[in-house]
Amino acid sequence: MKNERILISGASIAGQTLAYWLVRHGFRPTVVERAPGLRTGGQGVDVRDQSIEVAERMGIMARVRVAAADVTGLQFVNAAGDSIARIDVAGIKDKLESAEVEIMRGDLVQILHEINSGTVEYVFDDSIVGLDQDADGITVTFEHGPARRFDLVIGADGLHSNVRRLAFGPEHEFVHHMDHYFAFGNADAALGPDRWVTMFNTPGRMAGIYRSGTNPQAKAYFIFRSPRLDLDHRDPETARRKLVETFADEKRWHVPALLDDILTDPDIYFDSLAQVHMNSWSTGRVALVGDAAYCASPASGAGAELSLIGAYRLAGELATANGAHHLAFHRYEQTHRPLVDRKQKIGPNLRLMAPKSRFGIAIRNTITRLPLLESMAGMERIMAPKTTAPLPNYQPTAANV
Repeated sequence: MKNERILISGASIAGQTLAYWLVRHGFRPTVVERAPGLRTGGQGVDVRDQSIEVAERMGIMARVRVAAADVTGLQFVNAAGDSIARIDVAGIKDKLESAEVEIMRGDLVQILHEINSGTVEYVFDDSIVGLDQDADGITVTFEHGPARRFDLVIGADGLHSNVRRLAFGPEHEFVHHMDHYFAFGNADAALGPDRWVTMFNTPGRMAGIYRSGTNPQAKAYFIFRSPRLDLDHRDPETARRKLVETFADEKRWHVPALLDDILTDPDIYFDSLAQVHMNSWSTGRVALVGDAAYCASPASGAGAELSLIGAYRLAGELATANGAHHLAFHRYEQTHRPLVDRKQKIGPNLRLMAPKSRFGIAIRNTITRLPLLESMAGMERIMAPKTTAPLPNYQPTAANV
């Protein structure tokens, strides 16, 4: 087997899924993660369509279903907290006989880490600062640890990928801002009804609370329209200042309490809603997977799906090509890009969550109250382009099963 030593940057959904399949195919992956430990925070993510098949082949789908977020649906409230429109997501899924599952990102990351225990080398609290490719491999320089030699490097390190910056160029060439910013963090569960995502809107802004039926920790959500801001996404104080600037004047509903909660969360998440568009996901011995290569933005609801399927395909193509990376990277992109292109067309999701005018809010509320909504969801599912080819069944190396 060629190119057995593979470094993966990011202990993410994509990174850990890739590591799992690489081991099964006889490779020797190492995962380096900037954080001092596993990142177990995050919002709800969807395992659906062919990503369910990937999870089943990994033997984790039963655990995913047990840990499912168990959310009934979305409701929109007025300033007094009265429900003015609802979308019964669970009911629609039942009628459409959908097998998809929503799970908190942190729960899925933990499941992936557990199945990799003892088979994958993890290096936490470190990151890549230099990549020096040559004909035989890559010398990788780390922020803290000594330099090491690998055959291939895979960036699975998210929207602001460090590997992408080092190997492909500056972020602004690939990350496309979608005129919105998004924040979430821990919240008091008493502020929202169990098993519902509750949202309060003013023009161009949304404050909400997410209550999972299986997780006692509620999440506060904030979205607001804005042109691109000159902000450091890794600086929580910058995030806190911007949220205060944007939402401190709103005293209605539970906005002040949700704002107080998210401002005191040490793991507050704040970032642009953005997509990554690249002409190629590989250069030489370096490739990208997941959000680093093709983030569709949280508004798409497709991040976990693209990560699971993309990582599965990348590992499988490397195995099929016996480690010949140029051929494998080409086949991975050729087979996965059609799905990425489709998922990056996110449709009306942002207009649903954060209408930009009072008229838009009223129209949204009217539409969500109509019985036609369920029929529309069904028709969208029926009319949506189907995956043209079945998921390949890459055969694991017998010695590693």
